Amino acid sequence: MATITAAMVKELRETTGAGMMDCKQALSENDGDMQAAIDWLRKKGLSKAAKKAGRVAAEGLIGALTEGNKGVLVEVNSETDFVARNDQFQGLVKMIAQVSLKVGSDVEAINAAPVGSATVANAIADAIATIGENMTLRRAVSLEVANGVVGSYVHGAVIDGAGKLGVLVALESTGKTDELAALARQIAMHVAATNPQSLDAATLDPEVVRREKEVLADKYRQQGKPEAMIEKIVESGLKTYYKEACLLDQAFIHDTGKSVAQAVKEAEGKVGAPIKLAAFVRYALGEGIEKQTTDFAAEVAAASGQK
Repeated sequence: MATITAAMVKELRETTGAGMMDCKQALSENDGDMQAAIDWLRKKGLSKAAKKAGRVAAEGLIGALTEGNKGVLVEVNSETDFVARNDQFQGLVKMIAQVSLKVGSDVEAINAAPVGSATVANAIADAIATIGENMTLRRAVSLEVANGVVGSYVHGAVIDGAGKLGVLVALESTGKTDELAALARQIAMHVAATNPQSLDAATLDPEVVRREKEVLADKYRQQGKPEAMIEKIVESGLKTYYKEACLLDQAFIHDTGKSVAQAVKEAEGKVGAPIKLAAFVRYALGEGIEKQTTDFAAEVAAASGQK
């Protein structure tokens, strides 16, 4: 039986919006498994925000750079936000994005790429020595289309092309480049705001769909719905879920009366050719990294030899 700590209860409460005792019971019922506890609360109808994003722990910057039909995002981490505001660090992020645009998204290839008489890895090492804080190129991604544009948007930019959140959107089309670029930026802003899980229902992770079906079915069983009705209700519920999770099905933030797919279709008139929303990428600074939490009082006690 897993030990349920106050920190675990707090995290689940912040994630779901459920009551403290409900969160404690959910964790106890699921042996401390956080995702299973979230699903348990959803089945009970107690979760208010099951998809709330986890807390971002790492510092640094997301760099974004596009050039015509190609674009890249890079994440360079630092220990503190203070360093992320440092001119030298900001220049390093922009340089790494420029290198990535040339050599691709493989982190090892970027680190080994030449910059003047040295390499990117050398430049990072020099910055560490000068600034006095550890930093690393964590990840990179690139999008490219044969015909069309790749647009970008950086939210919370501290300098042009670098901030806390970056998005790339690839549009395939032989139409007007300037109109395509404007549309790509609008969609990138939408992605930044809504954080879709996939482009459409067909590209959703099958495990995510399976879990969603299970949660919906169990929820309606507990409401006493007959089994014969549950399958149809679940399918209807999935359509609602797709409107929340899939980019093309989401209501367009710039015109909520239409979906993103409809907005793209309507834009074909201005562009002068068919448009395919081919891909998107969204990088939020530090997502997936857990920052170690420390108990200051315990540290002081330990330092003084107390327990």
